[in-house]
Amino acid sequence: MLAVALGLYYGFHASLPNTSTWGDVAFLSFVLMPAVLGLVYLALPLRAARELQLILVAIAFAILAVILHQAELNTLADFAKLGAMAFAAFWFLNFFEALSWVVLVACIVPWVDAYSVWRGPTNHIVHKHHHVFSTLSFAFPVPGEDSAANLGLPDLLFFSLFLAAAARFGLRVYLTWILLVASFGATIAIAVAWNKPGLPALPLLSVGFVLANADLLWTRLRTPTPKRVI
Repeated sequence: MLAVALGLYYGFHASLPNTSTWGDVAFLSFVLMPAVLGLVYLALPLRAARELQLILVAIAFAILAVILHQAELNTLADFAKLGAMAFAAFWFLNFFEALSWVVLVACIVPWVDAYSVWRGPTNHIVHKHHHVFSTLSFAFPVPGEDSAANLGLPDLLFFSLFLAAAARFGLRVYLTWILLVASFGATIAIAVAWNKPGLPALPLLSVGFVLANADLLWTRLRTPTPKRVI
């Protein structure tokens, strides 16, 4: 049902009534983004597959995305990109031996993302090569318009990584999903309020992951890891 609803929206969104700017922000934040990212939530059980299977599926989705993009089937290409990022994140998580590694990533990537968006390669791509950014992002089309809000593929990768980490390490999966999705909506709202063409999404995404599990993270990280007996 969710896939059908998304297919109908993406096929006919331009024919829907056009609302105000803040109406568009509310729709994207509370309806469309949760619906799209709900697919990652539903795919979480697949994270337990073997590493080789996960990376092969991620590569297959990536190849499919390229083929669909070349065929100018951009909506289908976007969902193939989402699949590629989700399964790549599930595969990548297997290399994290402890929860502390995930927390460390959550502390580092916001600074890297902020630098990239404001002064680094992302800034250059957005302002000088917008078509490249469109190719390396996922579009959330605005109802009644041909415009869209875009999330970069790294944003989708880390969204999937944090969500899968919550499931793997026994954290609050559903609350994590809610706050991760909300972080994207908040980033869009701030960008609109500040009249910015784009803002880094990973800072608030990382905050969402930490806030959803703050007490559990504090307890787990304070508990010494038992020494392995040889």
